[in-house]
Amino acid sequence: MAEMQKLMVKSSIDGSVEESLFYYPEGKGPVPLLVGLHTWSADRFNQVERMLPFCEERGWALLLPEFRGPNLTRNPRAPEACASKLARQDIMDAAAEVEENYAIDAGKIFVFGGSGGGHMSLMMAGHAPEKWLGVSSWCPITDLAKWHTQNSGYAPHIAACCEGIPGDSPETDAQYRERSPLTHVSKIAKANVFVHHGRFDKSVPFSHTVELIAEVEKHNPEKFFYEIFNGGHDMYYDLAFRWFDQLIEASTAKTELTS
Repeated sequence: MAEMQKLMVKSSIDGSVEESLFYYPEGKGPVPLLVGLHTWSADRFNQVERMLPFCEERGWALLLPEFRGPNLTRNPRAPEACASKLARQDIMDAAAEVEENYAIDAGKIFVFGGSGGGHMSLMMAGHAPEKWLGVSSWCPITDLAKWHTQNSGYAPHIAACCEGIPGDSPETDAQYRERSPLTHVSKIAKANVFVHHGRFDKSVPFSHTVELIAEVEKHNPEKFFYEIFNGGHDMYYDLAFRWFDQLIEASTAKTELTS
């Protein structure tokens, strides 16, 4: 497996320099780019061993942004993490950095994450729905306030990110809403999204995805797909990459002329 290089990118919001990991394949571009998002309790290294082999096999670039670190009480920047405006912009800034300096096919950029990364994948779908050819989200949290009541083990960490518990103040409640995909369904409905959730997920109840589906469908989406699968808090990388492959094939078929 190839080594990934360190990438330092200055935030376009607060000027802080944020670290990502980046892999670019040998040979000529432009190439597709996968933006891989770490899970709730992890950092940028979380998905290297799982995502990099699939990208190497396909000759794709891989970007693993940190977006302010894990959503945990031990992270001194927890309020800046967990889908804050800063965290979302970190991902956009990192993607812009590699697009500017490497031969990336701007029409073939994907986002992929599970659990906390699934939550962030949906937030990025809502943040920039037209940018991504596909967004693959697995077992996502879609309502942070509800999850705070459902999972006592994660409740302190959610509170650290949102600077309080639900009901503390109007400002705190606004933080919970702003960082929850359910607040952004009108924009998520414009993106090309595939959400997967295990029916027996004990960490994030599959009702999070069921409620998201109901709200997104109110906006008559054309490219919103979903499944409740026979499993738990799981990610199936081969299925996600297979869907990405299909999207590339479909986009190529629409744009390439025959003689």
